[in-house]
Formats: sequence, structure tokens, C-alpha cells
Amino acid sequence: MQISKITEEQQIADMLDWALAGKHGLTIQGAGSKAGIGRPVTTEQGLDLSGLTGVEMYEPAELVMKAKAGTKVSEIQSLLRQSEQRLAFDPPDYGPLLGGTAEAGTLGGIFSANLSGSARIKAGSARDHLLGVQGFTGRAQAFQTGSRVMKNVTGYDLCKLVAGSYGTLAIATSLTFKVLPRPEKTRTVLLYDVPLEKAQPLMNRGLSSVHDIAAAAWLPADIAATCDIEYIRGPGKSVLALKIEGPGPSAEFRCTAIREMLAGEGALEELHGHNSESFWRFVSNASAFAGNNKPLWKLSLPPANAAPFIAAIRDKAAEADYFLDWGGGLVWVQMPDGLADGGATLVRDALSGAGHATLIRGSEALRGKIAPFQPQPTAIQKINARIKDGFDPENILNPGRMYAVEEMKARV
Repeated sequence: MQISKITEEQQIADMLDWALAGKHGLTIQGAGSKAGIGRPVTTEQGLDLSGLTGVEMYEPAELVMKAKAGTKVSEIQSLLRQSEQRLAFDPPDYGPLLGGTAEAGTLGGIFSANLSGSARIKAGSARDHLLGVQGFTGRAQAFQTGSRVMKNVTGYDLCKLVAGSYGTLAIATSLTFKVLPRPEKTRTVLLYDVPLEKAQPLMNRGLSSVHDIAAAAWLPADIAATCDIEYIRGPGKSVLALKIEGPGPSAEFRCTAIREMLAGEGALEELHGHNSESFWRFVSNASAFAGNNKPLWKLSLPPANAAPFIAAIRDKAAEADYFLDWGGGLVWVQMPDGLADGGATLVRDALSGAGHATLIRGSEALRGKIAPFQPQPTAIQKINARIKDGFDPENILNPGRMYAVEEMKARV
């Protein structure tokens, strides 16, 4: 596949015109750090947007920023730290997880994949922080949707469609998004030696309290042992973690209250400052699973189903590794080598239709053979097929359609 490095937006329009004229497929990527997610791409031409870089607008007082799609997330975060601000949805770095380098991911990649870290349960997803998108449609038409304000009620919020589309709906060249102040203090309360069946109820207890928990995760002992923080690795036990953020006195008060609430459940400890931030990067980036090529699944499911799901997986694949994030609503599962479908049948049977599973890491052969993303229900597939068959972009406003609309209005 030939890759064209894009440095100006007009080059995108030219490449789209070429692709439309010859009916060529195009692959869209930034740094390519997440190219291993989804089915292998077989197009003859690719567009590399990593040359579209730079912050176009940043107003700290208004909590808003606009930047080119190829700008590295690490550069955005570095700039925000200078004003004591941050990307509150905690964007993860999957570079090492997928065999690449750390801090290579771009802004366009994070929003196109709609990736969020452990803070998602409080701050929301990347999509929730996206305010506007500028780019090109598949017909080489330039567009701009959304605005630079958080309370935008002028029409449809079409920019949200870009988040999670993996570059299949449009080519985003610039993104406008909201930022938030960095907390004065970040602390993490640790509870050791919690069995799997008690992990989710205890996390739910903390999240349901008045103490404003920012993130909640549970690591079994073997996963905790891979962390380079001594408070996590040293005890050799499972670790339940609850994150607290805010002004110093408030964070201290809430940590004390949580410790008192969990006092009868086992040994407790706290992480402060740098150790706390490092731990949550370890969790958000699924760093425990970096450094190998085993099939890795990311599952979103009702938190109460986490323990039964893991039990079903371990019953048939005892060597599977796992941990819980998002209070039990996110389960990472690394399947052992040797399964013909990378564990797809086992994982999706264990879900029983409640939730969805995404293959984050797998060989090209595996990703070409199974559905890396959760298959749509049959009914939705049929509806989408009918919409696709009946959609005519060149003749949307034909007289028959207009008559149908007027007739509908009259009946109402």
C-alpha cells in the first residue's frame, strides 16, 4: 500500500477527487498507533495525517482548544499542564500494547476511536468532550460541524458521529474540544486481598457514596505483580483501587471517610501524587498486557455481570488473564495462545448478549477471520441493509420524496 503524507488540507481534497474518479479505496491514519484494531485494511492508497499538526486556538479561561488532527496527544497534554488543565476523559496510550512506541498517538486517533481511560465513569467518554469537527466527507466536500462552546443548541450535534467511527464517515482535519482544570490533589485508596466476587460490590459501594469517586478498578494478584509501584506489586495480593481528586483538604477528608467505610474489609493503604497518577496510567493503558501478542479483548458490560463473566471464561480458559476497570463495567481479558478464533466464541457466549466485546489486539489472520467489533443484532443488520439499498445521495430531494414529506405534514 502506498502512503501519501498530508501536510495541507487541499491535498486531502485532491486525493479524494482521485479516489472518487477511479473508485479507489483510501485508508486514513495518523501515527498508525491503533492500526491493529479492527479488520486488516487492504486498500491500495493510504493518507497519513500526522503532518497536520498544531494548536489553532486555546483559551484557558474558556476551557476550550482547537487543534489539527495529527497533533500528538502528549503535546496537547504538555501544553495543558502549563495552565494546570487536562483532558478529563483520560485518553489512554495503546502504543506499547499494540507493539508500537509510547506517546505516539494523535488527537484525531483518540477521538476517531473514542478512547477513554479509567476516568470515564465520572468525566464521560472522549465523544462527550468533542465540541466541533472540521474536515471532508467521502465526496471531497469540506464541512464544519459543532462550535467552540459547550452549550451549543443550534441544530444536530453531528460532530459526535465522528467519535468512534474510526475514520469511516469523514476525514477530520481539525477538532475542537473542551478541557478542564487539573485537580489540586490526586489520591488513591487501596484495599488488599479482595476476592473477585466481592470486588464489584465494594467498588459500587464506593461509587454510590457521597465521596465523589473519580475511578474504580480491581487487579488480581498476578496483574498487580506486573506494576512497578511497590505499593501495588509488593504485597503479592489482589488490589482494589478507588481514586479521589479535588482540593487538598477535600481529598484528605474523603480519603479518610472511605478508609473508615472499608475498614472492616481488609488492609488499607494510600497512593499520593506521582504514584497515584502512575497507577491510573498503568490501568488505563492496560500496561500489564503489553509486550506480547496474545489476543486481547476489551469488554463493556453491566458491572454486576463482571464476576459471572470472568468465571465463565476461566471455566474454559483457565490461563486467561484479566482485570476490572470502570467499577466493573470494563473487563480486560487476555486469552491464551492456541485458540482457533482467539477466544471470540468463548467471550461472546459468556456475554450472553449483555454488553459488547472488542478485539483490541490480534494477528492479521485472526482479525481477518472473526468480527473484531461486536456484531450487530440481526434486526439492526437488516435495517441498515435496507437503508443502504434505498439511499440515493444524488437524488435525495426528488419530487416523490418531497410529496411524501408534505403528505406526512398534512396528516400530523
